[in-house]
Amino acid sequence: MARRNLFNATIDCLNGSRISLGRAHLLASTVLREAHRAGLPAEDITPLGSLRRCAPDIGDVSLLAVAPQSRHDEILDGFLRLPIVTSVVAKLPSSVEAATGRGRVWLHVAAPDAAGASLVWHTGARKHTSLLQARASRMGLTFRDAVLTRVNGTTVPTPDEDEVYRLLDLPYIAPEIREGLDEIDVAARGQLPVLVSSEHIRGDLHMHSTWSDGQDSIQHMVLAAKRLGYEYVAITDHSERTFASRKLLGLEIPIQREEIESLRSRVSGIEILHGVEVEIMPDGSLDFDDTQLAGFDIVLASLHDDQGHDPARLTDRYLRAIRHPLVNIITHPANRSPAFSPGYDLDFDHLFEAAVKSGTAMEVDGAPGHLDMDGSIARRAVAAGVTIAIDGDCHRAESLERQMRFGIGTARRGWVQPAHVLNARNVDAVRAFVSRKRAGR
Repeated sequence: MARRNLFNATIDCLNGSRISLGRAHLLASTVLREAHRAGLPAEDITPLGSLRRCAPDIGDVSLLAVAPQSRHDEILDGFLRLPIVTSVVAKLPSSVEAATGRGRVWLHVAAPDAAGASLVWHTGARKHTSLLQARASRMGLTFRDAVLTRVNGTTVPTPDEDEVYRLLDLPYIAPEIREGLDEIDVAARGQLPVLVSSEHIRGDLHMHSTWSDGQDSIQHMVLAAKRLGYEYVAITDHSERTFASRKLLGLEIPIQREEIESLRSRVSGIEILHGVEVEIMPDGSLDFDDTQLAGFDIVLASLHDDQGHDPARLTDRYLRAIRHPLVNIITHPANRSPAFSPGYDLDFDHLFEAAVKSGTAMEVDGAPGHLDMDGSIARRAVAAGVTIAIDGDCHRAESLERQMRFGIGTARRGWVQPAHVLNARNVDAVRAFVSRKRAGR
């Protein structure tokens, strides 16, 4: 199945269909690297559109190059000569579309004094920019084709996005929430929240090592996390009956614990929590027994196999796990796969109510194969009072930063604030969160 999905993803990408955020990010990063190596004379090249909004699946991968007008043709022509480009799809006065072996990419160009308007125009969802156009019209401005002008036709300098929103009498609106929902009305009332960002994250509570299906040792994962500035991590390998290539067997738990305790004595400056990602079984019970689970510092519970169950039964399986006194975080609850599957159709309101009542966190998972809970569900979760964990769910050390970035972006799409996030707290607060539930408080 995994090979078939990878093959289908490649075909979809080549045909211009929607691709996952992870694949889009990889394509954009490759193009940016080649543009830098080629020495394209741009002051800056920035991702745009749904990629910049951190959408779970991407239609068009597009970039903006900022440079003086006199260099635009040179940049566009140079872009089309990059080694990754296989053919020219479209060529317009201020943009080109190129085909690559990994998908199509648009490059737009803008002069420095129009960079802000161009960024806003090409980043927001169509409904967001349409609402901005209507607002501009009411204020005697015209905003279209990445240019902001006055009624008399004179172009308004917009060197940055802040200036665009200021001219429209709005505070800056973060890219991740420019979806054309209620963000402009909320901004106009001065009620935009301060969204969670990387500077708020103090640790990662979900990652895998070679004890299950991870590619790197616990030590490698911990040292990589320490280099990122994390104060703590939780090693959370898969339990023995989960759907994974390798699993942590029950008889191996004490051996893994010894390894972690030894590492704690040798690595300073970062706390290592011994956790587990335990499988929720078809009857709602957990893969490891309570005696085994009680020995972990933190317990994550996941449901990877729906067993053909209907939404009501899937919801009930989750409810049993949420109410279990030793379960602290429900991971990627919809078990979705962006650009492939929307995941489980759950009664999230019921799950959120139980999570709040029991003191259980729910995860925004940054793995490109999940990005779950997605923005809209995460926003409902925080509105219900749920504590959120933003995790990378990494299986290799080199992905720790990238997948946490995706998790943060997904959470920002859900208007998640630092106060909502468990791992924006220090390790003592995380331990207290676990202890409160275990004590029945």
